[in-house]
Amino acid sequence: MDRFIGKRLDGRYEIHELIGVGGMAYVYRAYDRVEDRWVAIKILKEEFSNNSDFLRRFRNESKAIAVLSHPNIVRVFDVSFGDQIQYIVMEYIDGITLKQYIEQEGVIRWNEALHFTVQILMALEHAHEKGIIHRDVKPQNIMLLQDGTIKVADFGIARFLQSETQTMTDKAIGSVHYIAPEQARGDYITDKADIYSVGVMLYEMITGKLPFEADNAVSVALMQLQAKPVMPREVNPSIPRGLEQITMKAMEKNPVDRFQSAGEMLDDIEEFRRNPSMVFQYDLQTGAAHYDASRSMDAYDNSRFTPNYNDNYEYEEELVRSRKRAKGSMVVKGVLAAAVIVLLAVGAVYLLNTWKDSSKENDQIVMPDFVGKIYAEEVAGNEEYTKNFTFKLKEGNNPDKQPGEILKQSPNSGMTVKKGREVELTINGKIEKVDVPVLENYRQEDAIKLLSDVGLKYKIESVPSDDVEVGKVVKSDPQAGQSVDAGSEVKLFVSTGPAKKKITIPDNLKGELLFNVTAKLEDAGLKIGTVTQDDSSTEAANIVLSTNPAPGSSVSEGSVVDIVVSSGKNSPKTLRYDVGLPSGVDQDILLKVYRSGTLVDTQTINPAYDSTYTLEFTGTSGVETVVVELDGQNYLYLDFDFDSSNVRETKSFDYVPSGGSDEPDSSSSESSENSSSDIAE
Repeated sequence: MDRFIGKRLDGRYEIHELIGVGGMAYVYRAYDRVEDRWVAIKILKEEFSNNSDFLRRFRNESKAIAVLSHPNIVRVFDVSFGDQIQYIVMEYIDGITLKQYIEQEGVIRWNEALHFTVQILMALEHAHEKGIIHRDVKPQNIMLLQDGTIKVADFGIARFLQSETQTMTDKAIGSVHYIAPEQARGDYITDKADIYSVGVMLYEMITGKLPFEADNAVSVALMQLQAKPVMPREVNPSIPRGLEQITMKAMEKNPVDRFQSAGEMLDDIEEFRRNPSMVFQYDLQTGAAHYDASRSMDAYDNSRFTPNYNDNYEYEEELVRSRKRAKGSMVVKGVLAAAVIVLLAVGAVYLLNTWKDSSKENDQIVMPDFVGKIYAEEVAGNEEYTKNFTFKLKEGNNPDKQPGEILKQSPNSGMTVKKGREVELTINGKIEKVDVPVLENYRQEDAIKLLSDVGLKYKIESVPSDDVEVGKVVKSDPQAGQSVDAGSEVKLFVSTGPAKKKITIPDNLKGELLFNVTAKLEDAGLKIGTVTQDDSSTEAANIVLSTNPAPGSSVSEGSVVDIVVSSGKNSPKTLRYDVGLPSGVDQDILLKVYRSGTLVDTQTINPAYDSTYTLEFTGTSGVETVVVELDGQNYLYLDFDFDSSNVRETKSFDYVPSGGSDEPDSSSSESSENSSSDIAE
């Protein structure tokens, strides 16, 4: 029997069952008696507890997750690095991995694949903003809940952006189907490596196949470096052209040619979801994207996956160089053996990837910390900065900071980058607000002038319209009268006249989730317009309340449909909390529960038979105080917060059996927050 099952760690975590085994840790389902919730506990394997490298990686994971707080990232609650045992306490996820779902479904419907991809990218965008690269993004590390929610897990080899290069370890080799070429080669890793891995996962979801497969990990790694994947539409012709382009751009061999951030990829996905028939024109130098349906893409497709650096390694020559640099070492002997013995090929690749061209180091520089400096005084006039970087300026607004002060930078400080790198700086300054003018039924050129007059940019999208003349604006997004930042972009939907083909807006859209409705509309050949949130609705968040035009309406193919959804702010929420009853008591106790001062429940209980008592209340908004009494003694004070969907324990008291004092214990607990896993919607 497992030596941990049935044990209690640090007096609070009761371990119930083993639920997973990783390369360096076991994962257990456990019950947290203090917070009354189920958790997952990752315990470092005993054989690694004295290994400084594994300890560093294990502690690095906890450090990485601890700074992250995002609904699509598995939360960490607690860490312990004792002499005998090292463990991390995390959110318990009741679901399956994305890999299991892919294997179960085969090819995933592209709308659904994008639904998953968007959540993964939002999680990675949050991590990257915190200066953390995941480094091991793969469907085995993505958890899928029953409601379609994604949770990114396992930051086991995550690194902060300023960390040094890491070679392809045994863990990376295990994930070799998803690692970026620079990671397989052992080069410096940036957040673009995670973008590549997302591209591979998207490829796998929409085609049902991995882009590169071979008999062993080393062969796959070499294919990541050199081979061109089969285009997704050759595997699955039903994939739209724009989605194929997004997928392949994310999988560019050279990081410079990929999306430069998770946010940039999200933007293009959003553009595509609004118009699935669009074709991107990705500029080969800058990676910028815009719509051009008339351009022939054949030359583009043939040019994309030709690396602008030499990936055709002469492996024997590289091994000789490695041998010269590390003459006499046991590692080199392993490499020489690997050149002859195929079974040791992994060792050969490991050594090959540790090789670094010293000339690259001369082109690298550590990113300074610009945040807090006055741009005009301390950066623009500093020759050392202007010599090594080019600056792109954005305007921010923080009344607590000085005018001209740098609020944010990208890349982050401490990161090693190439000299000449463009650095985006957000400079503090007041951002003017302007109202979007009325643009409907104006000719395109007149609408553009109206936007220009108030300092707004524009983007044109052609749509059919049965009611608006050709060349005139059907609608704008944002809509007329909405207040936006000066310099913002307004999308103009310009009429191409009635379409030959008519589409009937699908029925039964009301009450559906937004994602399902947008998928139905897009599948029907329609475009998604403005999505507006209604705070007054009692429906759950993202439930569709209405569409314009309404379901059943006959419109031209490609017409724009606006959607109104519930914000969820006024929807009923049911919150649940398990009250732990006093231990060592075997007599009947009178329990009373007060909700906002009103007695709502009276029960006779016996802790010897039931160790917990469940509270469950439904509300829409606000915070309600709940008091639990045992035999007339105050036992527990709780705040049921229906705005944040959390239950907080604000004060607890020791229960004194009959005949004792009911004064509160001096060590009563304060303000411990109950996790979302205790909440039932």
